[in-house]
Amino acid sequence: MQKTPSSKQGQPAMLPALLQQKEFQHIVKQSQQITVPANSTVFRQGDACENYLLVIHGQVKVFSRAENGREIILYRVHDGESCTLTTACLFARNLYPAEGITETEVSALMIPRQVFNQGLGESEDFRRMIFDQYAQRLSEVINLVEALSFSRIDIRLARFLLQLSLTSNNIETTHQKIATELGSAREVISRHLKDYERNGLIKLHRGSIEITNTSELEKVAQSSQI
Repeated sequence: MQKTPSSKQGQPAMLPALLQQKEFQHIVKQSQQITVPANSTVFRQGDACENYLLVIHGQVKVFSRAENGREIILYRVHDGESCTLTTACLFARNLYPAEGITETEVSALMIPRQVFNQGLGESEDFRRMIFDQYAQRLSEVINLVEALSFSRIDIRLARFLLQLSLTSNNIETTHQKIATELGSAREVISRHLKDYERNGLIKLHRGSIEITNTSELEKVAQSSQI
């Protein structure tokens, strides 16, 4: 992450247990705790990467944008996690291939490239933490690619709506937001939502979707991919 609207020196609270150990204090002391407001762009496609950033608290959305303006969310970075693209760019000295935006206020530890590389070379525990997170996120991205390539959009949409309705049957969202989450076009999402409404599964409202028949929506979600 490149922008640091607010920063302060010193050891931040809520660091992962590993970095709270005495042997890693030299990493923490050479790093900065930063605070980034919600809805801030923290890196853009084409930016250089000079720091490893570990989110202490908050949420960052990482997404790719095509030339035609369509977006697809690759993953989100939560408490105690790091951005896989940042790690990859540090390893290869590449530019960012995607964009990151804070969805909440974010507190994070920003570790300079030199300190990051030193930690990788000197500490097996630090190296394991970095690669464990990298491997887990890479697996998630592969699953996303498989879903985009092989899963029917109506099934993915039904599963997504059911996930959103776990706390309430009235989901506040837009067709465009759903399209971005699922890597589809707004027109495609709108068409399937209207089909669901005609079949009595949902009711569409301005800025929200009401789930009216959970059991039938679950049948769609559990349908064969063929």
